[in-house]
Amino acid sequence: MDRPPPDPAKLLDAWMEWERGETPPGRVMATLKTGGLRDLLEEWAAGTEAEGEAGASAAEERDPSAESWKPLV
Repeated sequence: MDRPPPDPAKLLDAWMEWERGETPPGRVMATLKTGGLRDLLEEWAAGTEAEGEAGASAAEERDPSAESWKPLV
């Protein structure tokens, strides 16, 4: 059986219930797990890695010394 895609709004609602003290942490973790938080985070991480790689190569094209810059303290 296929799981439905994660619903960020429902995951946020579950989190907010915990922040307001309406739901115990264990129940919230179960809801986040079955609601697909892992899938959502994996998608986000993959997108962030791709953006990071593209951003790094673009920065090197503009200024090759950008990576070796160190702040003076």
